[in-house]
Amino acid sequence: MSTVLALEGRAHDLGGGFVVRRLLPQAQARTVGPFVFLDHMGPHTFAPGQGIDVRPHPHIGLSTLTWLFDGALMHRDSLGSVQAIRPGDVNWMTSGRGIVHSERTPDAERADGHTIEGLQAWLALPDDALEIAPSFQHLPADAVPRFEAPGVSVQVVAGEAFGLRSPITVYVPMLFASAHLDAGAELLLDAGHEERAVFPLDEGLSIDGETVEARRLCVLPTGVDVTLRAAARLRAVMLGGSPVGPRHLWWNFVAASRERIEQAKADWSAQRFGQVPGESDFIPLPDR
Repeated sequence: MSTVLALEGRAHDLGGGFVVRRLLPQAQARTVGPFVFLDHMGPHTFAPGQGIDVRPHPHIGLSTLTWLFDGALMHRDSLGSVQAIRPGDVNWMTSGRGIVHSERTPDAERADGHTIEGLQAWLALPDDALEIAPSFQHLPADAVPRFEAPGVSVQVVAGEAFGLRSPITVYVPMLFASAHLDAGAELLLDAGHEERAVFPLDEGLSIDGETVEARRLCVLPTGVDVTLRAAARLRAVMLGGSPVGPRHLWWNFVAASRERIEQAKADWSAQRFGQVPGESDFIPLPDR
């Protein structure tokens, strides 16, 4: 019997062939540690003049993480943050009691045409941080801690792993790390975090001798070290941490109670969240 639960993402075409794959939540795994939502987007090539335009929309009760392998996005939020993110950088936004943000293709990439691929994750906040003030952190690529071993390079994006700690402010024990493995290389992922998963972007990964397919979220057994081995050069992301307890998810809201979701819905309908400076359009509250 397999010890790894390999989950295939549900594909959603957002238009023009731009596809995202929803890896979390799923029926077999609603969460992995504090991670309550995980999308793999792309790879997708936009022609010159085309790009992504996610209009201003709200969040509560979570931190968002954007991690790109290719391309670029421009983040703007109701705190006044304006920050481009490119491969190797970290954009980490904590909504707390409420924030609004937009994501768009930067002007230069839109003009030239470009390819984008990346992961976007939501991490539920613990009870004592659900209503904190919103915040935004950007960590440039050269400030992300890096672990090196023969044939292995790992960036510790957020949380702790491999004896390193990212400077990103997190609210529960967690890890998010991005690795490149050469053919024949091995990497030991210890049992230090309560729940863990691995997402290989390329073929050739085995976990404790069990070959896994690319672009599957591989939820690992708890309480044991596992060895990742690459049969070919590949990329993989490791994530997980401590769960925060039951959470309700509705649209862009994460909360400990349905009443808090209803309050957030009313606040967005009445435009009480604030605005992204310089942007007047927004995504309306869905009908359901």
